[in-house]
Amino acid sequence: MIPLAGLAFVGAIIFLERLLYLHKGQIRAVEFVAGIKTALKSRRLLEALTICDESFGPIPRVVKTALLNCEQTSEIMSQSVSVAAQNEFALIDRRVSSVALIAKIAPLLGLMGTVLALLQMFYTASKSGSYATVAEFSMSVYAALLSTAFGLLIAIFGWVGYSFLNSRVRAIAHDIDWSANDIMLFIIRGMPENENLHLKGGEQK
Repeated sequence: MIPLAGLAFVGAIIFLERLLYLHKGQIRAVEFVAGIKTALKSRRLLEALTICDESFGPIPRVVKTALLNCEQTSEIMSQSVSVAAQNEFALIDRRVSSVALIAKIAPLLGLMGTVLALLQMFYTASKSGSYATVAEFSMSVYAALLSTAFGLLIAIFGWVGYSFLNSRVRAIAHDIDWSANDIMLFIIRGMPENENLHLKGGEQK
């Protein structure tokens, strides 16, 4: 039970840390890109960079990469943004798979605890040479099965937490892709003042 409790504690810490990080890094992509476009339409590149610096999360960092390479060729800008996006994907996905790993290990660890407890019970009974009462035997089996039940409980919560985090990661990754592509197309087109912002793809629910 002690290793299972430690595993549950580590899983909870990882889940909370990732949840707070992803929550802090998820911004309204459409509104953010609209603000950047407004600054660029007036040719205020420094203001657009300042907006990116003052905003937290992967989207402002990827958009800033596009702005810093806006005077380069489209190929160079695209490659730079692609590298920045891949780095951000790695950051938002970091340690999320650890929650799934804990969910996989917990039932096996719980089952191992049950088997060891049953082996200890039969070994003690064979050494004592006396017959155990039904109440004593039932209590020993109950105590042995606790670790399996606890391991399964950790696995259930682990898979639920992993699914939730994974959905947040996919949502942020989608917004990163949309923001990067939208701002690059805007820059490549010469930052037209009459361009309408399409509210598809990056809008937060």
